[in-house]
Amino acid sequence: MIRTRLTEHADIEYPIICGAMYPCSNPELIAAASEGGGIAIVQPVSATMVHGYDKPNTKEGLRSAISDIRKLTDKPIGFNALIEKGSEKYIQRMSDWIDIALDEGIRFFVTSLGKPDWVCERVHSKGGVVYHDVTNRFHAEKGIECGVDGLICVNDRAGGHLGQMSMEEMYEDLSDLGLPLICAGGIGSEKELNAALNLGYDGVQMGTRFIATDECSTPQDYKVAIIEAKEDDITWTTKLTGVPIAIIGSEESKKHSNWLIRSLLNSRFKHRTRVLITGISFWRMRAFARGKKKSSKDLWSAGKSVETINSVESATTIMRRLGDSIQS
Repeated sequence: MIRTRLTEHADIEYPIICGAMYPCSNPELIAAASEGGGIAIVQPVSATMVHGYDKPNTKEGLRSAISDIRKLTDKPIGFNALIEKGSEKYIQRMSDWIDIALDEGIRFFVTSLGKPDWVCERVHSKGGVVYHDVTNRFHAEKGIECGVDGLICVNDRAGGHLGQMSMEEMYEDLSDLGLPLICAGGIGSEKELNAALNLGYDGVQMGTRFIATDECSTPQDYKVAIIEAKEDDITWTTKLTGVPIAIIGSEESKKHSNWLIRSLLNSRFKHRTRVLITGISFWRMRAFARGKKKSSKDLWSAGKSVETINSVESATTIMRRLGDSIQS
C-alpha cells in the first residue's frame, strides 16, 4: 500500500481526492468515493442549495448533508472552503460552514480562491490540515505564507477553473517549495494517475471521472456526454463565473463572453461582475441539477480526462480500481 504525505494528512488508503464540484457533489457521491479508499470533498453550496434539503443554504442544511454522508460511510471526508472576496454575508456563511465541518469531525480542508490564513488558523487549532488550490507559483507562495499544508496544482487539463501550465510544468515550478503537491487536471484513468505519482506528486485530484458514476445525481445525458467526448471537444467559457472554465463544447458555449463582460472583468468592478455572473449561473445550474432544464450542454463542465472515461460505474469501484493500480 503506497504511503504519501497526502495519505498521511487525510488518513486514507489511496492518494486520490474526489474534488469538490458544483453542482455535482451530492452526498451519495461523496460517500461512495470516500468508501472506496480515497477522500471526497464536500462542496457546501452544492450540499445545501442544490440537492433539496429542507432548509437550504443554512447551517442545518450542511449538517443534514454531512449526516446523510455519515449514514453511508465512516471513512474520512473533506470540506471545500471558497474564500474569495465577497459580501460580508457570504464570508460569515462560509465561516459558519467551516465551524460546522470541524464540529462534525472533518479535518481535511481544501481552500479555493482567497487568502486562507484565517482558515488555516481555525483548522490547525483542531488538528486538521489545509490544502490550497493554486495555478502558479505566486499563489503557491501566498498560500505557504498563510500556513497551508499542501498545494493542489490545477493544470491546463482540468475541468472547472483551469490553470495555464501542464502537469509537468507545475511540478517543476513548485517542487522546491517543500509541500505535498497534488496533481489536478487530466486524470481519468490508471495511466494518468501513475504518471503523476511517478513524476513526484503526492496524489491526484479527480473531478470529471466521478461525474460519470452511478452515485452522482447529475442527469444521465451529462454522464453520456462525458463518455462520448474526446479531448478535442473540451473548450472553455467565461459565461459561468467570469473566469475561464473548461466545458464540453457546443455552439452556445463557444460564444465565450461578449465584449462588455470582458471589459467589466478587467475593471475595478470585476468582483461585482463575477458575483452577478455566478448568481445567474447558480439558478441555471440549480434547475439543471434538479432535472428542470432539459438542454444544458452549455453548462457541462469537464476536463480533458474525458479522453479516457468510457463507462458509468460506481464511484467506490472506480476509486478502488485506481488505487489498486498504483505502482509501488
